Amino acid sequence: MHSSKTQQDIEKQLVPCPEAGCISQSDSSSRFVQFISVTHPELEASLPQALHFKHQFKGQMDLKADKDTVMAYLDAHQGWFCRCAHPMKVEPVGSNGYILSLGRYGSFGFEVEPQIGLELLPQEEGVYRITTIPVQNKFDHCYQVDFQAAMYLNETSDPDDHSSPPQTSVEWDLALDVAIVFPQFILRLPRKMIQGAGDKLLQQIVRQISQRLTKKVQNDFHATHGI
Repeated sequence: MHSSKTQQDIEKQLVPCPEAGCISQSDSSSRFVQFISVTHPELEASLPQALHFKHQFKGQMDLKADKDTVMAYLDAHQGWFCRCAHPMKVEPVGSNGYILSLGRYGSFGFEVEPQIGLELLPQEEGVYRITTIPVQNKFDHCYQVDFQAAMYLNETSDPDDHSSPPQTSVEWDLALDVAIVFPQFILRLPRKMIQGAGDKLLQQIVRQISQRLTKKVQNDFHATHGI
């Protein structure tokens, strides 16, 4: 069954807005807001009237080195994380945390600047986990984000074959839940349409950022090790 014209119009408008001029930083309009980050159990309790947009994502990249070399690189995230996140703004928090500003996105005169706090937990038996940390600002009654990711390493090269260079596959799983309290002019639209268009936009954001980060991490790793 084909989507209705209204549904198609919504999906066309719910797309990333890459221009820095979506809305001026000095504009005090209440339509411009930021995401804030909290742990998952608080989502339902603190925003009971919010709509939830969820996405499950799997990613993978290959690095031309043995597993121990890759682990040493990932453990030293204070160096590569900020380099690879650019041009996103990154603010370090403590020894393992970062606050990322993802850029601006908008539709129907409703603009957001997603901001999320992440903690890169120390690896346990070769498994790396990333979880959400709070970002305190005045918009915490409007937006909340829960980000939970796990990353696994698998050395794919044959240790008995000394003629082939070592290689390690890095795979990760991401569970993302974004809770948003929309203004009334958005809620006049059918909820099913808002839900579908919002889920699609979230998938686009995750896919675009993941692809960009994967490429930059691969390049940074290989440049760092002269590969």
